[in-house]
This record gives sequence, C-alpha cells and structure tokens, in this order.
Amino acid sequence: MEGAEFWLDGETAQKTIEECNALKGWTRPYFEVKSRFEDVRLLLGECGEDEEEFPELFVELEKIEQKLEELEIKKMLSGEFDPRDCYLSINAGAGGTESCDWAQMLLRMYQKWGIRRGWRVEMIDLLQGDVVGIKNATLHIKGCLAYGYCKAEKGVHRLVRISPFDSNAKRHTSFASVEVVPEIEDSISFEIKPDDIRVDTFRSSGPGGQHVNTTDSAVRITHLPTNIAVSCQGERSQFQNKTLCLKMLRSKLYEREMMKQQETLKEMEGEKKEIAWGSQIRNYVFHPYTLVKDTRTKYKEGDIHNVMDGNIDGFVNAYLKEFG
Repeated sequence: MEGAEFWLDGETAQKTIEECNALKGWTRPYFEVKSRFEDVRLLLGECGEDEEEFPELFVELEKIEQKLEELEIKKMLSGEFDPRDCYLSINAGAGGTESCDWAQMLLRMYQKWGIRRGWRVEMIDLLQGDVVGIKNATLHIKGCLAYGYCKAEKGVHRLVRISPFDSNAKRHTSFASVEVVPEIEDSISFEIKPDDIRVDTFRSSGPGGQHVNTTDSAVRITHLPTNIAVSCQGERSQFQNKTLCLKMLRSKLYEREMMKQQETLKEMEGEKKEIAWGSQIRNYVFHPYTLVKDTRTKYKEGDIHNVMDGNIDGFVNAYLKEFG
C-alpha cells in the first residue's frame, strides 16, 4: 500500500542487517574482482608491444588470483556451523609462567586477526597468570563465517624462544591450546536441567573500575553430568554474566551431542591431546631462527612478527583447502 510504513523490532532488524551484510560479503568481492580483471584485460590490449607496463599488470593479475582463491575457500565453508559466530578459548599449558605469557601473545594475535577480518571480538572471560600473562581467556567472535575460519585454529600451539624471564638467556619451549565452538541459535531446542548445573559466583579479576572487584558479578557454571565448565566476567552484572554462561554451555553441550549423533568428533573438535610435546598443530620459532610452520599442512612463513600481528590467513586458508 502506498504510504504504508513497516516496523521491525530490534532483534529482527539486527538479523536482517546481518543477512544483508552476509550477502554483500559475497557480491562485493565478486564484482570487485570482475572489474579489476576487465581493467587488466583492456590495458593489456592497449599496451601492444610496450613491455614496460607488463610487470605491473602481471602483479595485478597475481593479486586478482589471490582474491579468487579466497573466494573459492569461502565457498567451501558450507558446513552447518560454518556461518555461525563462535567462542574461542585459549588455555596455557606446560611451561608455567612462560606458557601464561605465550597464551597472552596468542590472545593478542587472535584479537588483531579478528579486527583485520572486520569481526566483532569481545572478551568475555579472562584469568590472569600468577606472575605475567594469562592462564586462560575466552573471546566471543561475531562476524561472517567466524566459526568456519576459526575452526582451523583448534589445537596446541608451541613456542620456542629465548626466555625474557630467564637471567641466563636460555631457550624455552612453551605450549597453549586453542578451543573453538560455534554459537548455537536460540531456535534450536536443547534443554539444560537446573539440577544438572552448579552455579558459582566470584569477583571479577579485571584491572579495576566501577563495579569491578567490588561485587561477586563473575559467574562460573559447571554441568555436572559432563563436568563441562564455562565462566564469564565480561559483563557488568551477575545476571548478564549468567545469561552468557548458559548460552556458552548450551553451545558446548549441543556440539557434543551433535558430534555423538553424527560420529564426527575428530572432524568437529579435533583429537584431544595433552598441551605439551608432540601434540602441537603449529610451531612458532623465535630462536635460533624465525619460522612459523603448521604441522598439519606444512605451510610456513618466516616473518614471525607479521604472524603475531594477526596475519594468519595463509595458515587458515592452507588448512581449509586441505581439510575443508
């Protein structure tokens, strides 16, 4: 009807915006690549025998090829959980203080990677180390195909470097594990019985500020039948933290159940390994040379500082091309 107005509630409007952004995430890169290719084709025709411009055009063709490869990988992410937002958890392993510092370095790497990809990265839980670094942390990552890409990072990450905490400047090896689970939509029915959970409250371990470290706002929920525990202290109120905790627990329990039904435990979660020697998926070597190498795909890069600044798409794409 002419002049009619349509109103959407906040939740529906947000979902509509996200769906539009997801479609733009496909159409914009496609038309950009198509336009760039047409420009190169026309320029090649105009060059004739003038070979001076050829090198620049070949460089542009290589960039176009790289973009096409990224779109091809994106097309492969068609699994049930791939489009979902996700929770990424980092846990320090064998190595004490060294591993806590390493876990914090990984946390910074994933935060920078998420920002580079245009995702929303929210810290929802953080436990500081006894001396430096962190014992564990959980990020809520929201964005197009967040779980599809982040699942490539599941596993144990190993660091080799000269320890900044060792007065003898000896080389140390540290470990940290990364766990990734998809966020489960509210439309999926999955019951958590009140008698099956234990709710503990404690004070947030943040740096301070209003309502921080003054009230027991942080929440930890343990699912007694499976012994799965989740915690949250990122919100200002105990109610908000409890709500988010239940959402995380629901996601973990749903994923566990789906893996049982579909018999895809190794594919969805990866083989459970000790956070120590011989179980790593990737090695980060700062000394005696600099190299980052994935043990699953053999993909490697020598600029380790670039990798630690969040440039890990090469490793993620190599994994997705080989394992989907």
